[in-house]
Amino acid sequence: MLSIPGQPTRLCDGYTRRDVLRIGALGVGGLTLPRLLRAEAQAAPAKRMSHKAVIMVYMVGAPPHQDMYDLKMDAPSEIRGPFKPIKTNVPGIEICEHLPRLALMMDKLVPLRAVYGSPNGAHDSYICYTGRQKPNEPRGGWPSVGSTVSKLLGPTNPAIPPFVGLAPDAGHPPYGSPGLPGFLGQTHAAFRPSGDVGKDMKLQGIDANRLADRRRLLKSFDRFRRDVDQSGMLEGMDAFQQRAMDMLTSSAVAEALDLSKEDPRVLAMYGKGDPKKHADGAPLNLQHFLLARRLVEAGSRVVTLNFGRWDFHSNNHKSLKEKYLPLWDRGVSALVQDLHDRGLDKDVAVVLWGEFGRTPKINNNAGRDHWPQVGGGLLSGGGFKTGQVIGSTDRTASEPKDRPTHFGEVVATLYHHLGINPNQATVNDLQSRPRYLVDEWKPMRELI
Repeated sequence: MLSIPGQPTRLCDGYTRRDVLRIGALGVGGLTLPRLLRAEAQAAPAKRMSHKAVIMVYMVGAPPHQDMYDLKMDAPSEIRGPFKPIKTNVPGIEICEHLPRLALMMDKLVPLRAVYGSPNGAHDSYICYTGRQKPNEPRGGWPSVGSTVSKLLGPTNPAIPPFVGLAPDAGHPPYGSPGLPGFLGQTHAAFRPSGDVGKDMKLQGIDANRLADRRRLLKSFDRFRRDVDQSGMLEGMDAFQQRAMDMLTSSAVAEALDLSKEDPRVLAMYGKGDPKKHADGAPLNLQHFLLARRLVEAGSRVVTLNFGRWDFHSNNHKSLKEKYLPLWDRGVSALVQDLHDRGLDKDVAVVLWGEFGRTPKINNNAGRDHWPQVGGGLLSGGGFKTGQVIGSTDRTASEPKDRPTHFGEVVATLYHHLGINPNQATVNDLQSRPRYLVDEWKPMRELI
């Protein structure tokens, strides 16, 4: 008689898991193993997405914080600009008039009004993806959140990459970065369906058995080199190849990326946006927000996407009003609402930000220039305490005033959400030295 101790789980058939394991044969009473597994799935449909995940949206080129979530109506006109604030559904919180959808769901959001930590005014997504500055980085560079999570937690499903980057190639490489693996190496790099690998996701007439035969042949061919390999490269390649095999022989990723399978009403809610690249930046592709939701729901732990090119040295307010803010308002509100509608708002944390802020004073070309002193951001989901503003700036949005928020604090909060203690967990660098995930930064007490 087989008996395995543990907490009983009541299935929809009326049996418990313990009952079944105590029966000598699973076929008794017609309760076969496939039927058991189906019963468990039906008994707890909400557990299909039981892992924690992060969606990070990099606002390429750095958005103007004072024209979105931190309007300064008491500042001189050359600082405040033409936009007016509107009330939100949270008393006392106001945002830009061109973000009406977000205003109606402020109870689900957290504007960050005093984000700092950018080392200079150079465009680089690095600090958004790592929470760290490049100066004095270890050899290989700091790994991004996605790569670190891939290393520490691995995949939830062998067929689904734990880290996906929806970034296109861009003229300025940091604008097209999904977050780099740094010293963790390519085994933990982002899977990029928009890159060359996306073209190779189909077997192209080769069946799974033949693909497996090819892999065994490659493995035997490489075996003679294994004894002299001192870098661990071959072992890393083995893991990479196995992940590729798992993905190629499963339809899970292709299904997640296939928007034709989405509810037409949800597709309409997101819209398409503008899929073409903007200068050396990214497209204003609203469907990427939907793909991010589908990927985390399928099993990915971290999904990054790059949106637009917010580097408005000229025609700042015209560009915002005519295209950027309406599309941003629609895409972000659709993602947030969709996560809530599907019961994923506690499992999926969303962060949206750029690498720095913009100058308080509008320049002679009606634009705003680089301003590393302070910027802004937006959070949602994650089971966070939403419906609040964190931080404030001075009268001209030039400097942090109350509760400055470092990039590293937000990243520490994301790790905490994922179940990783950012102040205790470590990953080994290229010299096998353990490295903490963040510096001294702790998860934000206001959110958790």
